[in-house]
Amino acid sequence: MVTNPSLDYYLILAGHPAGEVEGIVVEEFTRHPDHTTAGLDSAGWTPAGAGWWSSASFSRRMRSDPELLARVLPTCRSGAENACRTLGGGQLPAEAVLRTYFHDHQPFPTVPPLRFGPAQPPAGFHERRLYRVLFAKDLREEQVASLRTAWHSAVDRSPGSVAAGHLEQGDDQFTWDLRRVGHGLAWCLDVTVLMGNADSAAVAATLCDLTNLLRQHGLIPVTTERFS
Repeated sequence: MVTNPSLDYYLILAGHPAGEVEGIVVEEFTRHPDHTTAGLDSAGWTPAGAGWWSSASFSRRMRSDPELLARVLPTCRSGAENACRTLGGGQLPAEAVLRTYFHDHQPFPTVPPLRFGPAQPPAGFHERRLYRVLFAKDLREEQVASLRTAWHSAVDRSPGSVAAGHLEQGDDQFTWDLRRVGHGLAWCLDVTVLMGNADSAAVAATLCDLTNLLRQHGLIPVTTERFS
């Protein structure tokens, strides 16, 4: 299994829609070699607590409890550092140290990829993969517009898609669509990968970049699945 190159940071607000920051949560997904989600590690800190704590159930609630979800704000490391200093916690520990606070690992079910779509990739490619990244929380219309601009979304994107993009990385090609799922309660990013060589490093990097961009727009990643 592999881990993210860097950690994910979240601020927990005291109230919604606006409120003071009352805590910090740090997370890291572990992944299978094909880049699907294997598990989730997390740790949190609040000024009133006795140091850092680890809770898989809290990470699950962050994605399923509407009241808590409304108080979770994705941020970058510098945002977490500023919050830590403001709350009286001093300097935020280095990521290697933060990983030592992960004591309550949450494993994800392991299932083989569902085989949807054509069995054979198009000529010139040795493999076709379809990934789905699920997200909690919601996007405002201006955030969707920002994603369309960032991805140069085509007018003829697939039905149900609100934003789409295309990328060529060496011998690999990536196309993706962002859409609502679960009766509008969540979002998913469907990423189709046409692999022109056996090296999947570009797959990992592209999935990570796309997921991080959606985090920067306020969504909270839940899991990465593979359908082919």
